Amino acid sequence: MKCVVGVKRVVDYNVKVQVSADGKTVNTQHLKQSMNPFDEIALEEAVRLKEAGSIDEIVVVTIGQPNSTETLRQALARGADRAILIETDKTFEPLNIAKILKAVVDKEQPRLVLLGKQAIDDDCNQTGQMLAALLGWPQGTFASQVELKTSSIQVVREVDVGLEKIELSLPCVVTADLRLNEPRYLSLPNIMRAKSKPVEHFLLEDLSVELKQHVERLDLQQTTTKRRGIQVSSVQELVKNLAREIKLN
Repeated sequence: MKCVVGVKRVVDYNVKVQVSADGKTVNTQHLKQSMNPFDEIALEEAVRLKEAGSIDEIVVVTIGQPNSTETLRQALARGADRAILIETDKTFEPLNIAKILKAVVDKEQPRLVLLGKQAIDDDCNQTGQMLAALLGWPQGTFASQVELKTSSIQVVREVDVGLEKIELSLPCVVTADLRLNEPRYLSLPNIMRAKSKPVEHFLLEDLSVELKQHVERLDLQQTTTKRRGIQVSSVQELVKNLAREIKLN
């Protein structure tokens, strides 16, 4: 069974970003970038399924500039078999990303697609759902546990009221939540072996995908710094501080 895993190159989650002068973009120059954490979880689950004998091949795919090859090499070092880079300088909304991924899925014909539930740069949480809709496949989102069977997959989902267990027929799309697993650390031998694994490069134009812009970003604002909390020793002191805050004293 073949599994396609989508990964995205984003600014590292430990880095504090700043809004650019134009007020519409984030300044990413000279900032550390890495694989989207939720995509790391999706990839780790694919590797575990392969180690269990349920998956034969893992293909990772990303959409971005040539420097995204670094992210793909990380994915290969984590256990993926080969990688695909769709080269473009443009940034796309989730629907267009889903259309591009659909073209890759149509070409690769996997039985399972694993994605992170969202990317930490835009927090849209839409690509997996849109990809499943375009493919006409069942979907299991916010997965905290998966069990792959011969012709189906059981997914435990995190929902507002607790946990929901569903069973999906293959092929299907699954998006990974935070508690699905804990990604492994990269080892030096695996990093060295990843250099010999194949990375295919395609131009966006090679896929013949019709893309339209439906969403326009109007404004970005820097978040305000939160004030430090204080500890009080009594209810009376709490009331006094609250009164001061709302200017009642």
